[in-house]
Amino acid sequence: MNTDESDIRDRGSDLAALATRLDHRFADLELLREALTHASIAGQPGACSRSNERLEFLGDRVLGLIVAHLLFTEFPREPEGALARRHAALVRREALARVAEAIDLGAFLHVSRGEEDAGGQRNPGLLADTCEAVIAAMYLDGGLEAARQFVVRHWQTMMGEATRPPKDPKTALQEWAQARSLPLPRYREVERRGPPHAPTFSVEVAVDGLQPTVASGASKRTAEQAAAEALLARVHAAGCSR
Repeated sequence: MNTDESDIRDRGSDLAALATRLDHRFADLELLREALTHASIAGQPGACSRSNERLEFLGDRVLGLIVAHLLFTEFPREPEGALARRHAALVRREALARVAEAIDLGAFLHVSRGEEDAGGQRNPGLLADTCEAVIAAMYLDGGLEAARQFVVRHWQTMMGEATRPPKDPKTALQEWAQARSLPLPRYREVERRGPPHAPTFSVEVAVDGLQPTVASGASKRTAEQAAAEALLARVHAAGCSR
């Protein structure tokens, strides 16, 4: 048996193991294989010809619909704005990465050697994208109900963790500044590093009278949220109330 044949057989075993972990019997395992194929290796010998980017696009929408329906049913008395804040927290990359880590999705992600050496299989952004792609694969293979069962199983706990609709850190920091008659927080990208398909952004947030704070993330939005959260944590730790 040559190396490529061995690799293909190992990948087939991996797919079956992950399908069992997902609790879904795939009629077409190639959908799952595509969902696990990162752009850095797509089309190379022994790899799927297409990356998971198209499935990621679809999975984002499928997850959004399922979570919206769950929230609509779970919180019948909450207005649209409160539901929207809950929804944003549950479909953000951090939530997806948390689920991906819970099922050890990184162990099945197929990336190039260079991406693997750079820690790609542990990168929260890549894990979140892959989780979306896997949701899409289940949707295409088994319909909305197959995807819904997976989302309910892994998102129900997160839904119950917040008794009140969460405020994202940027909104919370803005309200903190406005309550003290300060100008709105200012965000500035200070660095962008990494490969084009998986960049890391560093963003600085500044509020008058406070030392600026810098944080990083897999997208500008994630970095901004992280910077706002870090600044708020520093303010609260210092007991700043002016």
